[in-house]
Amino acid sequence: MAMRTALGWLTIVLTATACTTTATDPPGGSTAEPSRTTQPAQTGGTVGAVDREAMKDDERTAVSAVDTFWRRYTTEQFGQPYQPPRVAGAYTGTNGPPCGGEPESVPFNAVYCRPGDFVAWDENLMAAGYSQIGDAWIYLIIAHEWGHAIQARLRSDRVSVAAELQADCLAGAALQGAADDGLIAVEPGDSEEIAKTLAAVADDYPWTNESDHGNAEQRISAFDTGVAGGVEACI
Repeated sequence: MAMRTALGWLTIVLTATACTTTATDPPGGSTAEPSRTTQPAQTGGTVGAVDREAMKDDERTAVSAVDTFWRRYTTEQFGQPYQPPRVAGAYTGTNGPPCGGEPESVPFNAVYCRPGDFVAWDENLMAAGYSQIGDAWIYLIIAHEWGHAIQARLRSDRVSVAAELQADCLAGAALQGAADDGLIAVEPGDSEEIAKTLAAVADDYPWTNESDHGNAEQRISAFDTGVAGGVEACI
């Protein structure tokens, strides 16, 4: 995972980096539905095709770094106790925790479930992004879903492109803050991986719907705003 200061994160020009997205997810984040992440090609990687221990180590590091950042920030800036969302674990297929009225988890997805106040993700989703894009995929997906948990704590009930872009902004603020605090390290190429991840989960392609999450340019801009301006720039 690479981290440079401020605008050093995203200095590349958008190119054809997102031709791996294959499905459309409905908007989420309400009290009835989880917030979901769109995915890269399901054929691009499975848990069995990657170094599973390395991937899970990145998942643990991402959770710890983002959680630690928000614990510090919430205590210092919001003046209130911090209660993290539950990490309901990595699942495969439909074996994950149900959310609200949904009887089973959605395959190949990552979610923040507001009714259950938890984050969870399909390991095949993580493996696909991990193999096609790199480890920054994992950090951004987890930071984005954690951003939805922060929205819930701020009593933000928006279910819209604006909510998704704010979660991207909060992800940028959290990852930059975690790097500034020495919780994660910077590696060459991470800015490109972040841009590819944001493009891959965007909605500016024929098989997706811009009303769900926003297009690649919007998502990169939102993330960059959080990196440069911190949490205050997002809220």
